[in-house]
Amino acid sequence: MFEKNLEIGTLLDFYGDLLPEERRRLLAAYYFDDLSLAETAEIFSMTRQGVRAALKRGERDLFFYEEKLGLAAAHRARRQELTDLFALAGRLRERCLRTGDPALIAAAGELEARLSALAGEKETN
Repeated sequence: MFEKNLEIGTLLDFYGDLLPEERRRLLAAYYFDDLSLAETAEIFSMTRQGVRAALKRGERDLFFYEEKLGLAAAHRARRQELTDLFALAGRLRERCLRTGDPALIAAAGELEARLSALAGEKETN
């Protein structure tokens, strides 16, 4: 259940603006604000059944967008690649430190700094 909620939240971040405003707000209230069906229904002046139906439609739409566009999957793949590159750069730095070669140590440090900058750019996009 938690994984599904996390996935819906991620998809809502990527594709929420493609949804009708009311549905986007309803999904955000339910998933981001962690409101119950009853609380969401009260806020939106709907029945619990109406909220549930709207949530299901919204979820279906979000999964459709992901299937067609794949932005969330591509984002996860880029983050994993960055994680792998950070690990590789760390191992390289450790080896460079053992050699004592200042040029290699500097190059490894620059590599880590550039990866950090790239990761920071990805976080803001």
